[in-house]
Amino acid sequence: MLPLYRLLWIVGLPLAMLYFLVRGRRDRRYARHLDERFGHGPALPGAVWIHAVSLGEVRSAVPLIHGLLDDGEKVLVTCLTPAGRQEGRRVFKRELEQGRVVIRYLPLELGFAFKRFLQACKPKYALVLEFDIWPVMILSARRWGVPLYLCNTQITARNLHARGLAAARLELLKTVSGAFAKSGRHGERLRALGTPNVHVTGELRFDQPAAAALCQAAKTFGREHALGLPGRAVVALASVVRGEDRQYVDLIQAIQAACSTAGRPRPLFIYVPRAPERFDDVAAALAGAGQSVCRRSEVLDADLSAVAAPDLDGTDVFLGDSLGEMQFYLSLADLVIVGGGFVPAGAHNVIEPLALGKPVLVGPHIGTIEFPAAEAIDAGVLFRLDSTSSLAATVLDLLSAPGRIDTIGARAAAFHKVHAGSTSRTLAAIDRAQRGNVASYKTAQGQFANISPPSGSGMR
Repeated sequence: MLPLYRLLWIVGLPLAMLYFLVRGRRDRRYARHLDERFGHGPALPGAVWIHAVSLGEVRSAVPLIHGLLDDGEKVLVTCLTPAGRQEGRRVFKRELEQGRVVIRYLPLELGFAFKRFLQACKPKYALVLEFDIWPVMILSARRWGVPLYLCNTQITARNLHARGLAAARLELLKTVSGAFAKSGRHGERLRALGTPNVHVTGELRFDQPAAAALCQAAKTFGREHALGLPGRAVVALASVVRGEDRQYVDLIQAIQAACSTAGRPRPLFIYVPRAPERFDDVAAALAGAGQSVCRRSEVLDADLSAVAAPDLDGTDVFLGDSLGEMQFYLSLADLVIVGGGFVPAGAHNVIEPLALGKPVLVGPHIGTIEFPAAEAIDAGVLFRLDSTSSLAATVLDLLSAPGRIDTIGARAAAFHKVHAGSTSRTLAAIDRAQRGNVASYKTAQGQFANISPPSGSGMR
C-alpha cells in the first residue's frame, strides 16, 4: 500500500496547503513556518531527534529532554501543531538561545521533504513519542541510517484488532529500531506485532514536574476572590472535546438541580475546552443554557493577576479560555472530570490531576489511557462512568462527603509517586538499545515488503 500512500500525499498536497491556510485564518500560527513542513528550517546536526505531536506530548517529554541535555546531548524537537511548538519554545527558551535545542515542525509525508530534513539535521537517533506512526517518516529514517524508537508508547486493544489501512500501518512496527513501552501489557502487544528491541519503561507523564507558579497562582486567586465560598465545592471539567459539550451542559444542570432540591450550595464549575478555537462556541453554548459564565481572559492578565474583580458568587461556570494553564485550573478544583471519555476517540490525560491529589472521573472510553487508567481504577483514585447520569450521581455522592474527597486525594498523590521514575528508566533503556543496534542499517529505496527488521537488536 506504500506506493498508493505516497501517491495520495502528492495528489492531496494542495488540500493539505488549503488546510493550513484555512486554519491560519482562525489561528495565524498555522500559516507560519510553512517552509518547515517541506524540510527547510533550523538544523542541529548530531542532535537527538524527539518528535512530540502537540502540547501534551511536548510537556511529557520535558523531563526526558532535560535528562538528555544533562548527559551532554543536543536535542531537536519536531511538532505537528503550533501549540506544541509554542510550548517547546517557552519551556526551553534558554536552551534555544544557547544553541542546545531546536524546535520546529515535522515535515509532511513527502520523501523529498524528509530527505532534505534528515540530510540537514543528521540526527543521532529519533524518539517518537506516544504512537505517532507516519510511514514516510519511519522509512526515511531507516533509509538514511537514523535509528528510530517509539517512546512512551502503547498499543491499545483497538490497535490489535485493526483492519485495512490501519492494520497495514502496524506492519511498520517491524521496521523501527525498538520501542519503550508504558507498561508490561503494552510491551507484550508490541512484541506480538513483531516490534524488535522492546523495553518497558513506564509513563513519562508521571515525571512531569508541577508548575509551581500556576499552583501558587491558584492559591492566591482562590484566597483573594473567595473561590471556596462556605460549603461551595469546585468541580473542574478538563480537556472537554468537541461532541461532549451537550452532555456536560446537561451534567452541570442536573447537578445544580439536585443541589437546589437538597438545599445545598451549587458547585462552581471550571470548564476547560481542549481546543482554543472552541472557546467562543463553548461560552455561547453555556450562556444559551442559562449558565452565568465568567471567562478567565476577561478577569485575569497573562500572569494570572486579576484585572477585574470576578463575581464568582454569582457565577455558575468559570471558563478556562487559555492554553498552558491546566494546572492552575486543576489546582482550584476539589475533584476533576477529564474530557474525551464520552466520545469514541477516548479520554485525555488523567495523570496531571492525580499528581495534584485530585479524585478523577472519566467517561466509558478509556482505551487511550488504558495505562494508567486500569491501575488507577483498582487503586480507587479514578472513577469510570458509563453515562452522564451515573457521572452526576457519583459527583453528588463525593461532594456530600468532603472527607472522602480528601482521602481519595491523598491516595491519588501516593499513586502518582509510586509510578514515577520513567525518565531514568527510559534513558537507561536508550543506552542499552543503542548499544544493541548496529550503527547503521540503510535499505534500498523501493517496495515496503522488501524492508526487514534491523539486525542485532538488543533486549526483547
